Amino acid sequence: MVSAVIVDAVRTPSGRGKPGGALHPVHPTDLLATTLAALVGRSGLDPAMIDDVIGGCVSQAGQQTYNITRSAVLGASFPETVPAVTIDRQCGSSQQAAAFAAQGIIAGAYDIAIACGIESMSRNPIGYSTLGEDIYGAAVAERYPGGLVGQGISAELVAAKWGLTRAQLDEYSALSHQRAAAAQASGAFENEIVAVPADGDSVSTDQTIRPSTTAEALGGLAASFRTDELAERFPEISWSITPGNSSPLTDGASAALIMSEERAGSLGLQPRARFHSFAVTGSDPLLMLTGVIPATQKVLERAGLSLDDIDAFEVNEAFAPVPLAWLAETGADPEKLNPRGGAIALGHPLGASGARLLATMLNHLEATGGRYGLQTMCEGGGMANATIIERL
Repeated sequence: MVSAVIVDAVRTPSGRGKPGGALHPVHPTDLLATTLAALVGRSGLDPAMIDDVIGGCVSQAGQQTYNITRSAVLGASFPETVPAVTIDRQCGSSQQAAAFAAQGIIAGAYDIAIACGIESMSRNPIGYSTLGEDIYGAAVAERYPGGLVGQGISAELVAAKWGLTRAQLDEYSALSHQRAAAAQASGAFENEIVAVPADGDSVSTDQTIRPSTTAEALGGLAASFRTDELAERFPEISWSITPGNSSPLTDGASAALIMSEERAGSLGLQPRARFHSFAVTGSDPLLMLTGVIPATQKVLERAGLSLDDIDAFEVNEAFAPVPLAWLAETGADPEKLNPRGGAIALGHPLGASGARLLATMLNHLEATGGRYGLQTMCEGGGMANATIIERL
């Protein structure tokens, strides 16, 4: 069978996703174009050889509409013959893009593809694409008569279901910042970050890491999502989700160069890892953050591997209850979970996060000599992707 390999994976620094953030001056098309150009430039690949560019983006409105991936391909000065498509599997969009690219190579439809992602949350805030519209319609409302809820409420419901205390959430969140700060200080992110020109400056370090974060300081923050109406509807919730134990709004882009192992060899390129297994699953949309649990089980079964075979896990930290519930259900080694920090510290630029996790996990496996890495991402609407890679 054809083997799909990762030749390289890069990302931008994380910028605070609000006006005044370091990457706010950069148009999202330019942010992704910079990332694509850097990815191809690092390998020396002739971009005319790329069969397709598959990009993830969640808020496909305003400056991120009209197939932003195609616009970025043109902005990166790739030949006009290189096609592109933009997909939306919510927070897992660029992880799904990587799966689609790899699966296209395994199927023989592609020889070379790029998977990427973009989200400028300072320019396209969450909810911007809905413009206050009813996004579900009558049929969904009939199936869920109480109404679906946002991810913040889902995080509260997960915390309640697994009995996670506010102290546990804040302690985990502080650890995320500590691990990310240590990785940043050691230069562990340097191989995956590409610098971004912004307002005459060059942004080359993550802007969302707070090295001085402590659980005690986080404990003073107020809950973000409580209303009297929701408190009446969900009496089981203790209202523990705050800005401190949630991923921050973030600007960022990411990209991975994927090809067949045979084509990499013919071009004299050294593959860094191969895609081993894929899984995607749906889950309860009210508990939309829990899909990472069945997705992990599914991808391990497909791979014929156990938890003990995996050397590093990347479970996206959309909110602290997600990795903590995942740990409680899987029994995985917490030392292997998000070893360089997660989205609470490194940010969550929605459409770009999947390929960002891939880049970070790949570099960690190389630095530690690990063989297998598993990444999984909870997604809006109740879904999750899981991917296992094998370092080469």
